[in-house]
Amino acid sequence: MRLRFLNTLPILLLHFAFAIILFPMRSGAATCKTQSQMTVAERTALTTAARTMAGELQQGDVDALRANTIPSVASNFTTIAGSVEKLKPFMQGATITVDSLYFLDASMDSASVARTDFYCGTPIVTLNFTDLPSGIYALAILHATGVPKPQQISLILSRASDNRWMLAGLFIRPMIEAGHDGLWYWTSARDYTQKKMNWNALLYYRVADYLLEPVQFLTSPNIEKLRGEEAHIRPEILSGEQAMILNSEGTVFKITAIDATDLLGPLDLEVHYIPDAAQTHELRDPLSARKQVTKLMMALCEQHPELQKAFHGIWLYADDASGTIFSLELPIDQAALKAPGTQTTSAQID
Repeated sequence: MRLRFLNTLPILLLHFAFAIILFPMRSGAATCKTQSQMTVAERTALTTAARTMAGELQQGDVDALRANTIPSVASNFTTIAGSVEKLKPFMQGATITVDSLYFLDASMDSASVARTDFYCGTPIVTLNFTDLPSGIYALAILHATGVPKPQQISLILSRASDNRWMLAGLFIRPMIEAGHDGLWYWTSARDYTQKKMNWNALLYYRVADYLLEPVQFLTSPNIEKLRGEEAHIRPEILSGEQAMILNSEGTVFKITAIDATDLLGPLDLEVHYIPDAAQTHELRDPLSARKQVTKLMMALCEQHPELQKAFHGIWLYADDASGTIFSLELPIDQAALKAPGTQTTSAQID
């Protein structure tokens, strides 16, 4: 989950949030059945397959999971295997429950269909894919709970010629962020909206969206409602893909991304900026570097004091083409301390 100003490569900031897209996501004569619309045999087969794969994830059994994966995905399993290993510690002792099942029939689609839309249940949940090969698929959404970091696991399954369900896609997202679930962040975002604290509201809406949306290709009435609320309060300065320019006492900072993160436990604000040549030179000296990033933190808090009510601390990252060259984290009450003689800051879109 990231609020971006520049069209640069995304970086996952939410701690241990994995998403692996295993085939490209295509409109045709596709149909969908929810679990209540399935036959007992269909529901049982899907539930059994999903639980088996969730158990393999829980045990970190990469070989067993690969053996239950469609050949085109199993042939390039390195990324999945790495994510399974990272996830395993958070799955130990978890209770696995099947939250939702969707039976997706695209067997009548022609090879030329560019987009496949599935409309499932009432109220309608929509699943959108691009370039989906003809076939029978399913989406199984499971929850791993009863552990400090509960996870939401979404499995895309493909039915083989022998009617076995095989893994074709895996998506894993956390169910809580800094101790709270998506509904809590949604409620808090509404509260900040009423108080005209739109920066806090926007960032909390983004966290809520990330936690409540199991996969990016699924749209539900609740998600649409959340995004509609978010769109009405989006601060103009955050509305585009350009960088945000923050001017503090004649020093210009080019902010490229703002996000929320629970890397250290509590919810922090994470800010990335690109230093100019002079700022890059200062970053080579630890004392000058700390002074520079602290100045940016104070300027941001001065312009938006509401941030102090929503976040525990601020992570500041100075980036160049090769990556991060300096970073600093401070509790937000320290970051907000205003040095004597500081002037009013200003912000604009570059």
